Amino acid sequence: MRRLIVQQWATVDNVVAEEDGGLSFVKIEPFASNTDKAFMASVVGFLDTVDTMIIGANTYAMSKDYWPTATDQGEYGAKLNGLTKFVASRKLREAPWGDFAPATVTPDPAATVREIKERDGRDIWLWGSLTLMQSMFEAGLVDEVQMRVCPTSRGKGARLFTGARELKLLEAKPFESGIVLLRYAVAR
Repeated sequence: MRRLIVQQWATVDNVVAEEDGGLSFVKIEPFASNTDKAFMASVVGFLDTVDTMIIGANTYAMSKDYWPTATDQGEYGAKLNGLTKFVASRKLREAPWGDFAPATVTPDPAATVREIKERDGRDIWLWGSLTLMQSMFEAGLVDEVQMRVCPTSRGKGARLFTGARELKLLEAKPFESGIVLLRYAVAR
C-alpha cells in the first residue's frame, strides 16, 4: 500500500510558517551551485520515491505561477512538475500547472488520498499546506512525517504539531548547512 508522506521545513522550535506565513528561516537555496551536494541528492532522491503530490489551495496559489516555469530548479523542478498533482479545494474548479498536466481539484482530499493509497504506484507527497496536513492527521492518513529542520528558532508562528502525536524515528541525517532531515513514522 502506498504511503502519505508529509514534508515540512521547520525551525528547531517546531515553527513551519512564520507569523506572516513566510519561511525566511530557510536560509539555503536548495539547488544553488554551492549547496551541499548530499542535501541536493537527498531532496532530489525523495522525488524518486513519490509519483503524486497533494497540496492545499493556498499552496497551489503560491506555487502555480513559479514551479511550472522554474527552469532554475534543475532536476528537482523537472521532477516536481512531472508529478501527478491534486489540489484540495471546495472553491477551485480547475488547477492549471503551466504547460504540464493540470492538477486535479478534489473537494474531499481524505477520500482522494484513501483511493490513491489503494492504487499501484509510489508514495504520495503532501507538500506544505498546514490545514490540509492537519486534516490528514485527523483522518488517520499520514504515514510518515519528514522535517527539514533549519538551525534557527522563531518563537512564534504556525507549528507543525499542535497536539500530541506518537512518532517513531526512521532517520536523522545532518547536512553541512546545519539542516537536519528527520523522518518519523506515525504510530497507529
